[in-house]
Amino acid sequence: MSGHDARLTELYRDFDAYGLLPLWTQREDLMPVTPRPAAVPHRWRWKEVYDLAVRAGDLVPVGRGGERRAISLANPGLPGLPHATPTLWAAVQYLGPNEVAPVHRHSQNAFRFVLEGEGVWTLVNGDPVAMRRGDLLLTPGWAWHGHHNTTEQPMAWLDGLDIPLSNALNTEFFQFGPDSLDDRSTPERSRAERLWGHPGLRPVSAAATDLPKSPLAAYRWEHTDAALRAQLELEDEGHPGVTAPGHAAVRFTNPTSGNDALPTIRTEMHRLRAGASTRAARESASSVWQVFEGDGVFHLDGKAVEVARGDLLAVPSWAEVRIEARGQLDLFRFGDHPVMERLNLYLTDRTNPATSEGTTR
Repeated sequence: MSGHDARLTELYRDFDAYGLLPLWTQREDLMPVTPRPAAVPHRWRWKEVYDLAVRAGDLVPVGRGGERRAISLANPGLPGLPHATPTLWAAVQYLGPNEVAPVHRHSQNAFRFVLEGEGVWTLVNGDPVAMRRGDLLLTPGWAWHGHHNTTEQPMAWLDGLDIPLSNALNTEFFQFGPDSLDDRSTPERSRAERLWGHPGLRPVSAAATDLPKSPLAAYRWEHTDAALRAQLELEDEGHPGVTAPGHAAVRFTNPTSGNDALPTIRTEMHRLRAGASTRAARESASSVWQVFEGDGVFHLDGKAVEVARGDLLAVPSWAEVRIEARGQLDLFRFGDHPVMERLNLYLTDRTNPATSEGTTR
């Protein structure tokens, strides 16, 4: 070994001894040309997940400690972690006949999206909110919430939270509430809907400043469906759409500001006509999709993945996605876009400066 090689070996040994790593050996890992997420595109079949949820309903009680009978989607690229992507947590929650999930709260933002069924009310800060097919229900960070099933039938839905993001930032807080729900009433409309659920109208009695999270507890399917249907009808009448031919989409927003309904999670609903498709695209945000109705094909990094009603898909950062609909295809999506946009980290394959013509460094 030459004198130079010996000194270099000693240098690296001393780096290790003092807990240091030189950038010149780490650059490709720390600063790759494009994102290289550990998470991978993946599909979970609804039938398989739901069958397991039913079995868990027979064997695992709901109560203090575990709190919820929720089954997390664990991305195969993140072994040992209950994360759908590095920033998003998704789970199927199952509540049996006449069961009650106790009240608690946490710093993480959460929502529920109902694929099918009704009969469960979620109590959010003392406000009973009905859960029905196609509804999006919000539980922002620090909101007290519990659930009660008033029927003889079980019900399951999709839970989405920013748990992995909160874990990475060490901002996790959790608090138990009372052991029993203080309100098991079943109103047709929650108080939040009665106050805030009027398009374009803001109560003068509300604070003048915009709120960081939506005060509206529920976004009802009849309104979402009507908005998607109207976009496609206008397209038929010769008016240009806001997305692509045969593709309607809406975003759930905060009525006080027009921003996303939750500060760390974007929620959307998409509808593709029979035979329509989206263009292939990449983005630096990660998403989870659920098929609400219909069937089709997701092309994920060039691999064709068949999807049917209820199926769930994780799409990590910079995975290429193209969607084809067979019949009409309705899709719910949630993602970490608000975080990426606020940090100025959101890019697409069309806005990435590294792929712009003439960029050399």
